[in-house]
Amino acid sequence: MPLSLTLLLSVLLPCLVVPSLRSLVWTAFAHATMRALPLLLLAALAGCGEAEPPAKVVPPLVEGGELVVLTHQSATTFYLDSEGRHSGLEYELVSRFAAEAGYKVRFIALPQFSAVLPALAKGQGHIAAAGLSITPEAAKHFTFGPSYQEVSLEVIYDTEGLRPRSINDLVGKRVDVLAGSLAIPELQRIQAKLPTLAWNEVLARDTEEIAGRVAGRQAQFAVAESHAVDVARNFHPSIGTAFAIGQPRKLAWALPKNADPELVKKLEAFFGRIRSDATLTRLIDRYYGHLQRLTDAHMAHFMSRVRSVLPLYRKHFQDAQDLTGIDWRLIAALGFQESHWDPAAVSPTGVRGLMMMQDDTAARMGVKNLLDPRENILGGARYLLMLRDLLQRAQEPDRTWIALSAYNIGFGHLEDARAIARSLNLDPNVWVNMKQVLPLLMRPEHSAVTRFGYARGGEAVILTENVRQYYDILQRVEAPHKPAFESLRDEITLLPPGQKAPSLKGP
Repeated sequence: MPLSLTLLLSVLLPCLVVPSLRSLVWTAFAHATMRALPLLLLAALAGCGEAEPPAKVVPPLVEGGELVVLTHQSATTFYLDSEGRHSGLEYELVSRFAAEAGYKVRFIALPQFSAVLPALAKGQGHIAAAGLSITPEAAKHFTFGPSYQEVSLEVIYDTEGLRPRSINDLVGKRVDVLAGSLAIPELQRIQAKLPTLAWNEVLARDTEEIAGRVAGRQAQFAVAESHAVDVARNFHPSIGTAFAIGQPRKLAWALPKNADPELVKKLEAFFGRIRSDATLTRLIDRYYGHLQRLTDAHMAHFMSRVRSVLPLYRKHFQDAQDLTGIDWRLIAALGFQESHWDPAAVSPTGVRGLMMMQDDTAARMGVKNLLDPRENILGGARYLLMLRDLLQRAQEPDRTWIALSAYNIGFGHLEDARAIARSLNLDPNVWVNMKQVLPLLMRPEHSAVTRFGYARGGEAVILTENVRQYYDILQRVEAPHKPAFESLRDEITLLPPGQKAPSLKGP
């Protein structure tokens, strides 16, 4: 069945190291609709990715040995980002655990979610980390580590069609479910009381493909885990949640039933530590904290502007990346949040242009004409870079998120909020903490004692979270940009002595 085009590109493009092949894929994308998948991509996908064939039975895990982890490629578990780097919540958690426990780690990314637990049962890995739910059925055959996230099952539908109000409305309809998912045993329990209920188990890569089937009218409804639905809605704006079924379930890593007790103890210690020091909270916020803030209408409008307006200013955003080193898609996401990419935008408070800059800030950034889109974009990018440089103690990506909030509220107000965070014994260099603190600038007991006084800190949080969501989407639907100075670097180093280097100034 057709894969979601945006997720496929996010997984496929980092594998295409030959520039001409990348160009071919993106040409195909440019002529495709969001509901049509070029056959070229399907053919290319067959040989793509970090997935490797499952090994034979793995040897027992020893101190300092290799930890073999079974997973699958999806936006909620393990994937290559647009820069070709491994990412995903499961990837980060496993990598941290392996480093802390002294193991080397090898991931085996299986093509379908439904293949993960069978491979673990065959002894082809020490751990399965793939967004697995603890269910009574699975607990009979596997040992589960500590829970790290709670999810619910949701019925999803296309908001352009009829919304089901109860489980009875699913009877007689095409209902898709990801093969091997938590939804199946839950639906079986319901079916025992409602025998006419039926569903279709799909051997799909992940929930985003299932959501794409609903958006593409190949299925009327689907049932999937809430965290995966949240991600899928970024790329299928017409998808909505009708209602939840069953009780919330906990996600955890699975181990063989006869798992080494020492490994289980290490997992318990690891998850206990990252839960107590808020590392787990920060990681979950990194991947999910910015979701569910935009309505379906907002998402549809954004995707429409991506197709119709962004091409007019893409080169300016890429020039801004050349100038600052900040990913052009992040700058573009900020520009959309500020003005919806309208170079003539003017706010009641006097900020103007595509990046909505104040006159004094624009002057400091060398912008002479705020209504010139190129000047405004370059100035806004310089300002964001300056703010990020002022936050040296913060680590990425928190540093960038905090800088985005300062872009909205001003660095003085941000420093007030950081002082409040310290007074509350919260680390001011962690975005999940600043999300809690920034709205306090609106409360009299805090604004009365801060240096810069009252500020609408809640708006700074909303801006940042929206930009994160827009950036997440742009990373999937827009290709990364290779800065001009990188392409010239080798030529410069090979110049004969005394020969003048080519100019790096853009047009």
